[in-house]
Amino acid sequence: MHEHPLVGGIEAGGTKIVCAAGTGPGDLSRAVFPSGSDPAAALFAVTDWFREEETRRGPLHAIGIGSFGPVDLDPASPTYGFITSTPKTGWRNTDILGTVRRAFPALPVAFDTDVNAAALGEQRWGAAAGLDDFVYITIGTGIGAGVMAGGRLVHGLVHPEMGHMRIPRIPDDAFEGVCPFHGDCWEGLCSGPAMKKRTGTPAEEISPDSSAWRFEARYVALALGNIICALSPRRIILGGSVPNGGLLGIERFFKMVRAEVRDVLDGYIVSPALEEGIDGYIVPPLLGADAGVCGALALALDMLHFSDEVTKAP
Repeated sequence: MHEHPLVGGIEAGGTKIVCAAGTGPGDLSRAVFPSGSDPAAALFAVTDWFREEETRRGPLHAIGIGSFGPVDLDPASPTYGFITSTPKTGWRNTDILGTVRRAFPALPVAFDTDVNAAALGEQRWGAAAGLDDFVYITIGTGIGAGVMAGGRLVHGLVHPEMGHMRIPRIPDDAFEGVCPFHGDCWEGLCSGPAMKKRTGTPAEEISPDSSAWRFEARYVALALGNIICALSPRRIILGGSVPNGGLLGIERFFKMVRAEVRDVLDGYIVSPALEEGIDGYIVPPLLGADAGVCGALALALDMLHFSDEVTKAP
């Protein structure tokens, strides 16, 4: 196995696709492409960029893909590697894994959700270093969660879809939500598009004094309370554009959410992490906006290691 292999990472998101080639967070060349409504055109731009990187930097040894979903993660399924029931225009039933494999038939290609990839990146190089049980959540174009339990990313029947959990409504909130499947699920109430529809203003431009932030912090806390009770993670990492807080600011956003989480749990879960340690329990990603694409690199590195081990097996 190469000591520092050059690998590729693809973070396919709802509005953009981030590509990187490198050996880790400190060695990245990056490119960003709009995902748009034409998967074939978007993925052609992605694979063409990787070919240019191979010309510039040398051959890739593996590629990792972290994709928005829902996706099919069952290797035995005929639609393994497909984006399935997404509401994103044009992307339903897109074979994203197969497209990349056909472009680079000699390379091992790893595939997972974008949030699982981000979770892996944060464990390898970021805010979850040394932890085997934690949750990474992104709140942006949509809401998704990557879960690591016992040192392994959780898949299960399909994969976690925490953004679509149903949460109690705040009595004075009449907002109907934006999710085309569930209306007022967590994503329908708290995603970037939800914040924009609620206020008529993009989240990053909403006044710090707007009641939208009160609703946002409370709903996020209600969802996190469910996650804490159900999974008992050792840390929760909140990423994405909305937790950056816009004009509110990231520090104030996290302060509001932490206070609301304590209120939601009401002392039932007894742990120092939820009291004096809560500032280190609910945290932003250490890798920032690069968590997802670095996680895709980590997927590629793990796939390369696995491929090498299989080759060495008697």
